[in-house]
Amino acid sequence: MMKKKEHLPIFGIGPFLVAGMAIIAAVAIVVFYYVCKLGTLSGFTAMLLRVVGIILTIIGIIIWFIGAVRSNMDENIKENRLKTNGIYAWVRNPMYSGWWILISGVSLLWHNIWLIPVIVINWYIMTIVLKNTEEKWLRDLYGQEYEDYCKRVNRCIPWKRN
Repeated sequence: MMKKKEHLPIFGIGPFLVAGMAIIAAVAIVVFYYVCKLGTLSGFTAMLLRVVGIILTIIGIIIWFIGAVRSNMDENIKENRLKTNGIYAWVRNPMYSGWWILISGVSLLWHNIWLIPVIVINWYIMTIVLKNTEEKWLRDLYGQEYEDYCKRVNRCIPWKRN
């Protein structure tokens, strides 16, 4: 059951979470690629990582754009409705997911093997932060409706479940 007068803030923890993930990736790029010069790949593997990086960057931008601009999420927040259609039927957090995918793609452009664990670390950070902030709030606000939604839709990786 939804509480009448409460709703999520329009921006939530997003700017802090995204900035944190971007800073972690940027520091790792500087340290491993420019300072230590460790793990830089070349040849076909480097080209493959660059291509995958470009694709992920584009996908991340598209997912973020659909979730942030095209989804009408602000109206749902203001009206205290749980958004479960559109891109939100594919992923519960498209704005965070989009940024994570974009940051992961940009990280791969440096074709450095040591940046791959950074992608996983950022995913864990995003997951832990979301579990302990917005998900708790949404669970409290929407109860069983949100629980059912969580069973149907992935937190961070867009995927259409049957």
